Parts: sequence; C-alpha cells; structure tokens
Amino acid sequence: MDFLISSAHAQQGGAAGGGMIEFLIMIAIFFAIMYFLIIRPQSKRAKEHRAMVEALSKGDEVVTNGGLLGKVTDVGENFMRVELADGVVVIVQRQAVSAVMPKGTMKDL
Repeated sequence: MDFLISSAHAQQGGAAGGGMIEFLIMIAIFFAIMYFLIIRPQSKRAKEHRAMVEALSKGDEVVTNGGLLGKVTDVGENFMRVELADGVVVIVQRQAVSAVMPKGTMKDL
C-alpha cells in the first residue's frame, strides 16, 4: 500500500493543523475583500436609489431605465404618470426611474 501514500507525507502529521489555520485565515481575508469591493458598494447604491425613488414628487424631471426623459405628473404607490411631450403621458413603475434631472432640463432640448 505504500504506492498510494508516500511515507514522507504520512510522517508529517502535526503540520496539517497549521496548514488548516492558514487556509481559514486566507478564506476570511478573501471574504473581507469581497465584502469591501463588491457587496458594500452595491448595497450603498441600492440604498441611494431607494431613497431617490421614495422622494419622487409631482413636477420632477426624470430619466427612466429605458432612456425616456419626462416630467412626473402623478405619483402613486407603485406607479406614476410621466409626461414625455405635450399630450404624451406614459405610466411607469417608480422603480424604473434611473435618475432625477435638474429642473428645466426638458426646456433645454
């Protein structure tokens, strides 16, 4: 059976515990890096978007995820009406708003 397990590897015995601790420390460092580079910034952006959507009100000029620029005419709990041009009103989900533009942006076009 010596051809399956080398004699030198079998005699190390105590060194395996130190390798395990180093492995666990490396995994913890990896998760810390993932948290600070990926998870934390993403949750911060989601929190900012949620605050922006909750603050929407009548008269705000918004850009939707589809790229439509319009003025909010009515705000409901989940949906809102956005006027894209004179007489052109669409109903959009509040979550579909990607940005609130400064007042007068539509007049500049």
